[in-house]
Amino acid sequence: MGDQNITARIGKPLVLNCKGAPKKPPQQLEWKLNTGRTEAWKVLSPQGDPWDSVARVLPNGSLLLPAVGIQDEGTFRCRATSRSGKETKSNYRVRVYQIPGKPEIVDPASELMAGVPNKVGTCVSEGGYPAGTLNWLLDGKTLIPDGKGVSVKEETKRHPKTGLFTLHSELMVTPARGGALHPTFSCSFTPGLPRRRALHTAPIQLRVWSERRGGEGPNVGEHMSEYAVPLKEVQLVVEPEGGAVAPGGTVTLTCEAPAQPPPQIHWIKDGRPLPLPPGPMLLLPEVGPEDQGTYSCVATHPSHGPQESRAVSVSIIETGEEGTTAGSVEGPGLETLALTLGILGGLGTVALLIGVIVWHRRRQRKGQERKVPENQEEEEEERAELNQPEEPEAAESSTGGP
Repeated sequence: MGDQNITARIGKPLVLNCKGAPKKPPQQLEWKLNTGRTEAWKVLSPQGDPWDSVARVLPNGSLLLPAVGIQDEGTFRCRATSRSGKETKSNYRVRVYQIPGKPEIVDPASELMAGVPNKVGTCVSEGGYPAGTLNWLLDGKTLIPDGKGVSVKEETKRHPKTGLFTLHSELMVTPARGGALHPTFSCSFTPGLPRRRALHTAPIQLRVWSERRGGEGPNVGEHMSEYAVPLKEVQLVVEPEGGAVAPGGTVTLTCEAPAQPPPQIHWIKDGRPLPLPPGPMLLLPEVGPEDQGTYSCVATHPSHGPQESRAVSVSIIETGEEGTTAGSVEGPGLETLALTLGILGGLGTVALLIGVIVWHRRRQRKGQERKVPENQEEEEEERAELNQPEEPEAAESSTGGP
């Protein structure tokens, strides 16, 4: 059988099973060890004495190492014979590891000068095994040393007693003129054993200054005083306004702290600092109940103490039983449709009223035109009756006399 790879943490107990061993004594088995503690194969059996508290065989045939150390790396083999005479072998390849503390950037630079080599800082990782590697990152992307604009000086030390490693990595960069004004550097430690996640330092953000034109070279102190802008007021802007959003929506918080050099921005929620790298913007995608609360930002400027912004609230808009994101989008559409129909209905009513008024006035005019001739005929008839002579009556009265 091939060796089975085993990884064990330094200082922790390790148990290796002996396959095929009878569960009850007497047991016919034998362990053989070839590690950093032995010059040749070391043989252990259930009948033998424990090996100086380094390892001992348990009643079930397994091998116990109470506290694994670097010297226990090596090969372990067990050969067991069952009561029926069947022989079984177990092979183990043991490696040990120790996770170091979180790496740190010591002696970080306060600013960089464009066009000339600058020391960014030294990344340090202590107490790891195996040694592992350190890597520098610029704005979240791995920096590859090219010997020109980026160079790294590395040093590895091993403790004489514990055997653990300490790593140093010094970064030198030459910022390009016209490049980024506020680069962010960080360092990560990658363990030597597989399936172990990397450890990252806290990022540092630096300011890149340009050389003085036509001068005798850069003067960092004068240049900074020439462009220095004090920090006056820290403002927190939330989008959407008011901080209320439907479930699953996005909220953007922007901390405005104009100053030179730019201050470091940290974020606070419900009075507690958030474990986030410094930055002027906080994005809350797909907002859920856990994102609700009161947010503020703190700006730290070299010439001032920390200054905190006013607090803003982030909340979720409650919806009905069918309250979904789609429903919140359809709502404004229905309101717009109802408003449009209302406006069209109002215009139609006004047009109808105007038509009725115009029709009624035309009818009145026609009626007056018809009545004028009739009135004139009646007046003419009345005048004719009034103007008739009375002679015929007089004549009749004269002829009818004696």
